[in-house]
Amino acid sequence: MRALFIDTDLSVLKKVMDVNFWGTVYCTKYALPYLLAVKGSVVGISSIAGFIGLPGRTGYSASKFAMHGFLQTLRTENLKNGLHVLLAAPGFTGTNVRKSALTANGSQQGETPRAEEKMMTAEEVARHLAKAIIKRKRTLVLTFKEGKLTVFINKWWPSLIEKLSYNHMAKEPDSPFN
Repeated sequence: MRALFIDTDLSVLKKVMDVNFWGTVYCTKYALPYLLAVKGSVVGISSIAGFIGLPGRTGYSASKFAMHGFLQTLRTENLKNGLHVLLAAPGFTGTNVRKSALTANGSQQGETPRAEEKMMTAEEVARHLAKAIIKRKRTLVLTFKEGKLTVFINKWWPSLIEKLSYNHMAKEPDSPFN
């Protein structure tokens, strides 16, 4: 989702929540008995938008924050059951997913405003995920500047991150802030 909340039709937020939050909930609900039986892993593919509210991504951030709360609670509920829960924020990954991003009226964004060729490949992300699953890590945040550093700074200086994320998102071509 790429639009300011004030301009966004609420049906767009519902679609984003249905995919990102409810998709996670339904998949987990039906896989959980099998995962518990083998002390398996639940992996939530999240985003930095689940750690900080990204301007122009209201519905997306809300869906990722909701997913974080759901998976953190699932982890706590299953502390004694051997279930592993990984929250992964891969950062910008070179895929076609941004072409399907929704605008304020629910239409598809089309071409991405970002340089896909400079991003991590899906295969590289998968290698990092596999290692984190094997090590049974709780959280995986990939990329330094847009990932780990952002999460760290947000813990201590959230107002700074708000300004930095606003400025970063405002620099995108066709940004809703221009």
